[in-house]
Amino acid sequence: MGQQNVTFQVLEGVDKGKVFRELPIPLTIGREEGNLLRLNDERVSRFHAKIQIDGGDVILTDLESTNGTRVNGSSIQIRRLRPGDRVGVGRSILLFGSNEEIAARMAGLSTALKQTGAAKTSVTGESASAKTLSMDIDQDPDFNLDPNGEVTVNDLGEIFLGTQPLPPLPQKLSPAQVARLAEIFDFLHRGMTSATENIQANEEGTQVTLTFPDWQKIQTVQMLLARYLRAVAEPDA
Repeated sequence: MGQQNVTFQVLEGVDKGKVFRELPIPLTIGREEGNLLRLNDERVSRFHAKIQIDGGDVILTDLESTNGTRVNGSSIQIRRLRPGDRVGVGRSILLFGSNEEIAARMAGLSTALKQTGAAKTSVTGESASAKTLSMDIDQDPDFNLDPNGEVTVNDLGEIFLGTQPLPPLPQKLSPAQVARLAEIFDFLHRGMTSATENIQANEEGTQVTLTFPDWQKIQTVQMLLARYLRAVAEPDA
């Protein structure tokens, strides 16, 4: 996005209705003085999270807060923010972006979906509330992916499963970084393949079963994904 200022609108919490406009970044979010985005929420840590720019992206990082940080309902350590994302800290929910920025993102999503041949996404008018705009473009918190959806890539390099945009791959990686990332994906993919190759389905095709050792393999892959995510978020830990 490349911007040097960010806007947050408080949707829920003690400070509901406040708008923190055009805050210069980097900045921190927290309960104490010294935070550029200060909230009167007792469940927000003194210095809860930080916002910074890296490569044109706005990056949110949890600062080992007591109650954690969420983006669109999912707990995170580090996450790229886009207009319309909802950041949860304590009992507060912050909407990232101004109404204009959110509407522009919606228009961009609509254009991207057209390029995939998918159904046109509706874009609300300027009078729509910020909360409604964020709900329209929010990521699905239930991970409700269509197993029959076709994976497509548009001219901008954006990936879709059916009509749902997927998290983008990092760009401009060095050859060594590409090789390491491919090695991790291949390792985890082989683990899932090994764990699921002996799954048995019932006659109706409505239920599948797997052995306990295979279930343990799936849990191991899940644990490894969690460890990789933490290692990316906290490389010095």
